[in-house]
Amino acid sequence: MAAYFSLILVLVTLGSGLIWMFDAFVLAPKRQQKLAVAQASQAEISEESAEKIVRESALVETSRSIFPVIAFVLILRSFLYEPFQIPSGSMMPTLLVGDFILVEKFSYGLKDPVWRSQLVETGKPKRGDVAVFKYPENPQIDYIKRVIGLPGDRIVYRNKELYVQPACPEGNSDCPGLEKVTRVGVNQGEFNQDNIPLLRYKEQLGDVSHDILINPGRREPTSYYYHEKNLDVGEFIVPQGQYFMMGDNRDNSTDSRFWGFVPEANLVGKAVAIWISFEFERRPSDFLPAWIPTGVRFNRVGGII
Repeated sequence: MAAYFSLILVLVTLGSGLIWMFDAFVLAPKRQQKLAVAQASQAEISEESAEKIVRESALVETSRSIFPVIAFVLILRSFLYEPFQIPSGSMMPTLLVGDFILVEKFSYGLKDPVWRSQLVETGKPKRGDVAVFKYPENPQIDYIKRVIGLPGDRIVYRNKELYVQPACPEGNSDCPGLEKVTRVGVNQGEFNQDNIPLLRYKEQLGDVSHDILINPGRREPTSYYYHEKNLDVGEFIVPQGQYFMMGDNRDNSTDSRFWGFVPEANLVGKAVAIWISFEFERRPSDFLPAWIPTGVRFNRVGGII
């Protein structure tokens, strides 16, 4: 249902707007004309009778009431900000399950809400952005990852270390080389996976400093990596018009390492803030269902790094 929400919103907005407009320009003048005829043919017409003559139908009244609200929601959601819920831990520790985020829709160009064709170009993703995009293998699913590689970049992920060689502009003889992305240890054991304490690092990706998690007990699944011709396993050259994405929870993220690159047309927007964060820590034996929050993490409300 969520995949078709934009289409439904457009259809409801269009339908209610057309009904309201048809009534305003066609039906309402006819009702006024009918009232004038009634007033001319009768010496006196009661206020109740006059109101009944000019009264709009229930459908028109409903359309007139909901159109401004639905139109505002459509504009806000399609071109400004859209809320998303984080369903998995692939972006831990930056984003946790139960975080509700705001995605800035105009960061990567204004797109129409149905066919997603670009209307106005407003910007491009930057290395380090947390971006929401349509999963290339199933565009009806929204993914959220961090932008690691820009068009033309060379990305290497080997032995759980990240290397980046930025694209070299054509004609530039002084091109940057492949450099290891620096990171420093923060702690171990703050987060766990399958009873294994995860290593937390602070990583410096260009101008963006953010935290990542590494599972020291999990081997690197190189046999499942997306393999480009003439390149070693774990090495990627980002095509023009596409981006390389990775989750901050490096050993628990299905990302560009496994299925390739994200076309620019699939970009939805930039995640900019957590507006609320819920805890879901119910046990199967609890009376209340698991989808009801057990608490609110107010300390997580704010911007996303």
